[in-house]
Amino acid sequence: MTADTKKRGLGRGLDALFQDVRREEESFQPKIKRADEIAIETKSLSPQAGSNLQRRLPVDKLTPGKFQPRRVFDEDALEQLAESIGTHGVLQPLLVRPLNNHMYEIIAGERRWRAAQKAQVHEVPVVIRDLTDQETLEVALIENLQREDLTSIEEAEGFQRLMDEFGHTQDALAKQLGKSRSHIANTLRLLKLPSFVQQMVQQGMLSAGHARALIGAKNAEDLAERIVTRGLSVRQAEALVQKSAEGKAPGRRKIVQKDVDVLALEELTSNKLGMNVTIDSFGEAGTLTIEYSSLDQLDDLLARLGQVPKRG
Repeated sequence: MTADTKKRGLGRGLDALFQDVRREEESFQPKIKRADEIAIETKSLSPQAGSNLQRRLPVDKLTPGKFQPRRVFDEDALEQLAESIGTHGVLQPLLVRPLNNHMYEIIAGERRWRAAQKAQVHEVPVVIRDLTDQETLEVALIENLQREDLTSIEEAEGFQRLMDEFGHTQDALAKQLGKSRSHIANTLRLLKLPSFVQQMVQQGMLSAGHARALIGAKNAEDLAERIVTRGLSVRQAEALVQKSAEGKAPGRRKIVQKDVDVLALEELTSNKLGMNVTIDSFGEAGTLTIEYSSLDQLDDLLARLGQVPKRG
């Protein structure tokens, strides 16, 4: 790929294509008649495909795209889409490109293809375009990114791939995708997290906000588990990370890995006091930390300990 090719922006033809493929599958508005409008500036199609050809193909003649950025498909959402397709059929054509042996690669619409199989629909409408690998990758990435239903990690990987392989800047991505420059930058930062923490985000155990709080933390994996176990809010997670960083002074004793009994005791004590309680062990010794969010909470705690009268 030449430098000029990498630096080029998305063509006007690609923009026109995205306007069609980004629409929701569940809209139930017939789109087949708009197949001629799904056009991009590419080389002429191969003889077996034809120009802007729209037809119906057996689902077993289609294969998932190798440039598909989505790694997680929500099974509940697929079941709902399958039920809809079973009633109304596949109303919006998939975008595909021809492969060898009379097979076709899905560029946009893999969810529809998966749901159609669940609904036992044997043929689906498609628009066939003979796209290059570069065009296919751009379409697959941006079509998914514009739908806003990727996980935060998938979104970050999509941003990074567009930057690495096509030379797009963060500003260019923000303009193309209709997202803020800060959103692009903050999402990309998630790729700095350990793979274990990224997997927790993929599985929905951690939100993007929780994950961003862990960026740069030396013990991010341990902190991530504590955040999930305690059900901390993003603000509480940020406080936990800050506290952990402040406690990493030279010569500090190594914290013993917590067992289930200690974690249960933390939860029980936290619920009893209405405050976050942390128990860290250093062999036979350890610390018990109680976090309060206001002076009233501190007064209440001291009153329980019999130190000062509770404010009336």
